[in-house]
Amino acid sequence: MVTTDQVRAELLAHAPDGADPGKTVWVGLQLTHQPEWHTYWKNAGDSGLPTTLQWTLPPGVTAGDIAWPLPKKIPIGNLANYGYEGTVLLPVPLTITPDFKPSLLNSDLEIKLKASWLVCRKECIPEEGEFALRLPVRGSTALNSAAFDASLKAQPQALRGESKVEVDGNTLKVSVAGLPAALQGKTLEFFPETPEVIETAAKWTQDWQGALWTARVPLSEQRSQSPAVMPLVLVTQADGQRQGFVTQARVVGNWPQVAAAAGVSPALAAALKANASPGPANPAVPLALWAALAGALLGGLILNLMPCVFPILAIKVMSFTRHANDRRGHRVSGLAYTAGVVLSFVALGALMLALRSAGEQLGWGFQLQSPAVVAALAVLFTVMGLNLAGLFEFGQFLPSRVLLVESKNPAANAFLSGVLAVAVASPCTAPFMGASLGLALGLPALQALLIFAAIGVGMALPYLAASLIPAVARWLPRPGAWMDTFRRAMAFPMFATVVWLVWVLGQQSGIDGAGALLALLVALSLVVWSLTLKGRARLPIAAFSIAIFALLAGAIGQNVIKPLETPAAAASGERWQAWAPGRVDQALAAGTPVFVDFTAAWCVTCQYNKKTLADAGVLADMDAKRVTLLRADWTRRDPAITTALSQLGRNGVPVYVIYQAGRVPVVLSEILSVDELRSALASL
Repeated sequence: MVTTDQVRAELLAHAPDGADPGKTVWVGLQLTHQPEWHTYWKNAGDSGLPTTLQWTLPPGVTAGDIAWPLPKKIPIGNLANYGYEGTVLLPVPLTITPDFKPSLLNSDLEIKLKASWLVCRKECIPEEGEFALRLPVRGSTALNSAAFDASLKAQPQALRGESKVEVDGNTLKVSVAGLPAALQGKTLEFFPETPEVIETAAKWTQDWQGALWTARVPLSEQRSQSPAVMPLVLVTQADGQRQGFVTQARVVGNWPQVAAAAGVSPALAAALKANASPGPANPAVPLALWAALAGALLGGLILNLMPCVFPILAIKVMSFTRHANDRRGHRVSGLAYTAGVVLSFVALGALMLALRSAGEQLGWGFQLQSPAVVAALAVLFTVMGLNLAGLFEFGQFLPSRVLLVESKNPAANAFLSGVLAVAVASPCTAPFMGASLGLALGLPALQALLIFAAIGVGMALPYLAASLIPAVARWLPRPGAWMDTFRRAMAFPMFATVVWLVWVLGQQSGIDGAGALLALLVALSLVVWSLTLKGRARLPIAAFSIAIFALLAGAIGQNVIKPLETPAAAASGERWQAWAPGRVDQALAAGTPVFVDFTAAWCVTCQYNKKTLADAGVLADMDAKRVTLLRADWTRRDPAITTALSQLGRNGVPVYVIYQAGRVPVVLSEILSVDELRSALASL
């Protein structure tokens, strides 16, 4: 049992005939709400999220879908939700197949559940719990029979008559046949199972034409679904009890165009519509894919201007000028660098798509949501900075055989430079990339990977052009003594990148984690220095340095990857509030517009844009318009924020959105300007 201030949650079971193979066992999550609080149905309505159940069952036992009881319509200001108040049981059938083999030592059926639910009043709180119970295989369990009987009686009955939904402009004309004759003339409640189609809180009309029930329901201005079949639930009161009926209504007519978020090109909007519509793809998809590829290519090109990427690119250009007369070597190096960049972007994209298909809520830049990855990059950039500063040469520590292989294969160095450049650039979302990356999530895997590859081509393009086109190469400075000075100067951007990574880690692991990483980096630098010494002092000093590093790693290393108990977003100031599911709807219901800053500490563009958000004129406009400011901090993994980004057609940060009741959300540019932001605020 899990008890909070809002809900008491308990896992119940009903197995009156035991749990032998061939039997069906009912289990369910029972939620008892405090007064005025509610959770949600499978279609939550204007806001909210349905309860989700994740089962861990022994081999041979499979779980079915939730048998959702009849919901209630819950008005919230000028919005409306579908959900449950009081006590509700969400039953699920477990099928015991012949493959289930109870242990000889333990003949019980062990059931584990991880459940997540969103509970709301005026504010919304995401909650979760883990539950476990054991059922005797050959015994009976019927203590909860009354609760399960009541929940199963609250299931809608399937209708045999044919039903249809006709799309008539911005209205749905619904007709349902096969309802019991006793219902004719009665007023029915209407619940579509498909979310984000109708205007839930709007007025609608219903009528009886003999035995045929009809209704006219307005479409939502923010509709995102275009189903071919709509399951509908109709509910009435009979003898003091709610009675429901479900029908699969066939959709006829053409859906109007899905409203696209601002900031998405018409071509990408057409692709989003085509992806949401049933049936074969329409001819606009290839055009949209080309537009997305062009946006990805341009966004990848702009990534080269990111502060953390510039040192890598500068080092590559320096290596290019060092061998100015080797045209063939230049071409090979340029192609190898391009291959490293493109393949790294494709690999990252494939990993993200694979993890998302496995149920993980991830977005672009997900790797820097891990403190271990951030710390590893800080170590890498520290070592590279020490190398550029002239403290050591990699050749001092590599065997001569490895150096010989390296000298014969300069393409390998160029390839690894491309991999490194992607590692530091990938968390950023440059202009034109956001809509393309968001579109990639809804495309087939091959087309999505083409978009990731286009970003890589765009990022590698400057160096590739310099390596293949002599006219471009002539723009570069000639080799000379300046190159050694330039190399040492490049150590400082590397160390600046380390400072940024330590700051990012501080947002994830707190001041203790950042301090521990700094101490370990200093100790690592001591080890590197000691290994460069010569003479008799080298061995004892190196041994002493390595011992200090090992002791520090054992004593404080765990602080580096230990996450904060409270996310950084909880520390938002009075002007900015922490974003949470349902908070936007709550503010809109109160009549105020909302500005949401989807950000992360590891996003360089996000930090740059904070200057615009702190502009005195912008803040004055926000105060004048009574705008509620919410900050969604994605520094650490947050599935709720990932879901919100997906609903906007994005999967990376930064994203800036203005919400206003009754209007489509306005998505602003990735790189904010004061004029753009003030212009958007003036239209509120």
